[in-house]
Parts: sequence; structure tokens; C-alpha cells
Amino acid sequence: MLPTNVNKKKQVQPRKIAPLRAPMVAPRDENVAATKQLTIREGALNNATAVTQKKFGVVTRKRAVLMDRTNVSLKQNTVNEQTNDIIKPIIKDENVINLGFPAVKSKEKHELSFDPTLITTAESEIYESEIDRKRSKKQKTQDWEDLDADDFYDPMMISEYAVDIFKYLKELETEIMPKPDYMSSQSELSWRMRGILVDWLIEVHHKFRLLPETLFLAVNIIDRFLSVRVVSLVKLQLVGITGLFIAAKYEELLAPSIKNFIYMADNGYTEEEILKAERYVLTTIDFKLCYPNPMNFLRRSSKADNFDIQARTVAKYLMEISLVDYKFLSSPPSMIAAAALYLSRKMLNRAEWHANLTHYSQYTEEELQHCENLMLQYLMKPAKHEQLYKKYAAKRFMKASIFVEDWIAKNVERQQ
Repeated sequence: MLPTNVNKKKQVQPRKIAPLRAPMVAPRDENVAATKQLTIREGALNNATAVTQKKFGVVTRKRAVLMDRTNVSLKQNTVNEQTNDIIKPIIKDENVINLGFPAVKSKEKHELSFDPTLITTAESEIYESEIDRKRSKKQKTQDWEDLDADDFYDPMMISEYAVDIFKYLKELETEIMPKPDYMSSQSELSWRMRGILVDWLIEVHHKFRLLPETLFLAVNIIDRFLSVRVVSLVKLQLVGITGLFIAAKYEELLAPSIKNFIYMADNGYTEEEILKAERYVLTTIDFKLCYPNPMNFLRRSSKADNFDIQARTVAKYLMEISLVDYKFLSSPPSMIAAAALYLSRKMLNRAEWHANLTHYSQYTEEELQHCENLMLQYLMKPAKHEQLYKKYAAKRFMKASIFVEDWIAKNVERQQ
């Protein structure tokens, strides 16, 4: 019988099995690789953003703010999506180690999510703050209001270009003016004949129901042509009808046909004569039809007058006096429009010529005195041009000529 100790030595002990740690190694390696991949992607995104900004230069403050807010939301969504893709297969119970990404609550997710209306909201906030900043800055140094800021969202008013447009028109009006004494070079014409011609053109213009800009441009074309060419009395009406024909084609959306103009001239000219005269007149004035119309300046000044329809209608009548009276040839269109509005407001007992009107008309009361006196001198005399008076005596124009005649009569009696 074998000894007991020998049996104990030969007894095989059970093998100890090491604890399973493999499942933790693989996820950690995946986490490290995923984190590196995410870092590389973010670095590429930042580099692309830097290259784009370097390529396009410094952006404006508005676009920079919108870009930052949009990139934050998009970048956060990208991180959240990639985090969820990495965490989902790893997190099975609460004892597993987290990857280090911060837990995002549902409320924070909602705030950081990309909203399509974010850009629109930010744009409106920036525009409003910019407008308020400009107004507060200007109010410290000026006594007039920035009325163009109210039309900032109206694309039809093009408020951001309005100042530059009227600045250009103000510079242009001195270049597109006739000679104020051109009648001295005309052997067969006189200022009285010119007044009769313009009064007849007012009748034709009114019957065709054309735009006011068409009439002012037509008279300007005629005066500029007569400033450089000698015309006989027989051809004066042809020059007048040709000037109106050219202006209608330039200003109107639907201009009357040449046959209508021939009919209004009592068939005194043929179609070939008018077309030949059209080419000759356009060549003489060098095809310059960019006339700064007084109506444009009147609309600009009426903005500072809260678009008073009565004052504006009376001003239109006073402006057309400058067409039939040759004394206004030396006055620029902007001054004629401002003086007409100034006198009409005085006739209607409106408020004084305040700072807004001075700024938007670009004339003070003292600068308008000469042009105002010319209008009053014309109105104090008996009416010479019947068609002009008849046109504005209609109900369509609020009987402006009758109102002005009564006002002149009352003020003349007081002065006497």
C-alpha cells in the first residue's frame, strides 16, 4: 500500500482561469480610433472654414454673426450624431466607462438644433439694431430725420440707393439745361411764340393722358434743340410735335402712335417728315434724354411733407408754369420743384419750412425766394395760357388753378 503523502503529491490541482477582460479592450481601442477620427474631421472642417474665409476676405458684421450662429448649431449636431453612433454599441449598462462626451439634455438639444428660421430672425435683429444705431448717431449731429430708414424693407423704395441717386441727378441737371437766352439767335421766333407752342403741347399731352415726366422732357428737348439750331416759324410746330413724340417713346410704357400725333397736328405733316425730324433732333442733342425731371425732386420733397396730396397737386400746377414762362429757363429743375412745394404750402397755410424739407429738397427758404417771386409775378397777371389754366381747373386736379387764382386775388387786395 502506497503512502498517503505520495498520493497527495500526484494529485492534479484544478487550473485557475484568468478573468475575462477582452471585451473591455476592444471597445477602448474602438473609442480611441473613433475619437481620433472625429478630431481629424473637426480639424478638416476648421481648415476648410479658414480657407474659405481667407479666400473671400473679411465678411461684414451681419454675415459673420449669421455664419457663427449657423456653424455652432451645425457643428453641435454633427458631434451629437457621431457621439451617438459611437456610444450606442458600447453602452449596455451603467458600469461601462463613458467616452468623455458631455451628456446633452433634451432642452439643450432643442436649443442647439438647426432651425431654418434662425437666419431670418438674426437678419431682422441685425437690421433693426443697425437702423437704431444709425438713427441715434445722426440725431446727435443733425436736426432732420432719416426718413429712408422707414423704407428699409421695401424693395420698391430702394432706400439704400436713394441718396446716391438724387445726388447724381443734382449733378446732372446743370449739364442738361438749355441756354436761357437762346431766343436772341432766332430770327423768326419770339418768347411769346414759344409760350403758345408749349401751351398747345400741354393740351395734346392732357388729351393723350401721358405721364407728367413726358411733358417736362418734351419741353426740355425743344429748348435744347432751339439753343443750337435756328428754326423758321413754319417748322416750329414740327419741332414741338417731334419733341413730344420722342419724350413719349422714352417715358411711356405704351406711347401713342405717330398717326395720333399727325392727327393732333391737323395733318400738317407727313409720317416721313416727323421721322426725319426725330432723327435730326436726336442727333442734335446727342441722344441725351437723361433729363432730371422736376417730378422726381417733387416726390422726394413730398416725402418730408408726409405726401400731402393737396400741397402736391398745387405744386404740380406751379411747376408747369415754369414750362410756359421762359424766365424759368435759368432755374434748375430741383429748385423749381422745391419752390413750387414751398409756395403751395404757404397758400394752404401749412407749417413752416422745417428741417426735413430743407434737407430733402436741398434748398433753404432764402434760396427759394427768387423762384417763388417769379411764380407770383406770373400769377398776378391775367391768365395768358388757357390750356394750362383749364387743365388744372378740372376736378381731377382738385381745381388747383381756381384755388390759386382766388388766393392771389385775396392777397393782392390785402397788400393794396
